[in-house]
Amino acid sequence: MPKPPPPPSAHRGQAPSPALQRAALALQMGQFAEAERLAGELLKASRTDAGAATILARALLAQNRGAEAIAPLERIARRLEDAGVETLLGAALGGAGRGREAIELLRKTIARRPPFFPAFQELAGQLSAAGRLDEAIGVIEDALGLAPGAVELQLSLARLVLQRNERGRARDLLEKARTAAPGHPEILTTLARVLLLDGNYAGAADLYRQVLALRPDDAMTRADFSACLLEMGDRAAGEANLRLALRGRPHMIGRTTHALAKSSHGRFFFRPSAFAKFLSEP
Repeated sequence: MPKPPPPPSAHRGQAPSPALQRAALALQMGQFAEAERLAGELLKASRTDAGAATILARALLAQNRGAEAIAPLERIARRLEDAGVETLLGAALGGAGRGREAIELLRKTIARRPPFFPAFQELAGQLSAAGRLDEAIGVIEDALGLAPGAVELQLSLARLVLQRNERGRARDLLEKARTAAPGHPEILTTLARVLLLDGNYAGAADLYRQVLALRPDDAMTRADFSACLLEMGDRAAGEANLRLALRGRPHMIGRTTHALAKSSHGRFFFRPSAFAKFLSEP
């Protein structure tokens, strides 16, 4: 989902209340249940508090409970013409399986001026998920026509064209974005993915190292880094990094298994339990 817009109250020049600030901080810190609780209390006092509804919706979406965010967002959307609220409502509708309604709403939102670019990204994401990749690419291309230097849009377009295996175009977009934002972790990981697909394991590994220096707990990046090391023949370092990626994260078992088994310098296990035991060894 795109980055959160400011609460609608901030658009109108109103300073957020201390309670709203606490809810926003909880959301920013990833404390989604606490953000939900605080925003819910504010909405009990005022069902039309746009800032609280926005925070509540984002907290619910982060917990994969988008359907519960629809009602409070619809109440605000009926009162305000706010692209940020509409974008969140589109995300909530999509998350609730109401993709057709979401896409219809988001198409109206991207027609607003000045443009609200997170709406373009949300619409493109939903179109892509619905198998309408060409339309998704067209949406982001239209957005880039309005803001040619927007790094986040360049990144979004690169990810979409990579789904069509247009690695050269994706690489060009990412290199341009990297020049504008040299330390952007998502640009680096996406560019590393392109290099990995191209078989440039050393180049990809270098980019993954840069990201891990910024985000050492990023398990997915560490697993991809391990795959590069294994392909380069550095089995000891590759397996050590896979152990770090898996440690305390049972949900990473599939990704780490894939990295180890698929590599030309990896290992194969007949039983998942044997693999898990191998990676749990010191």
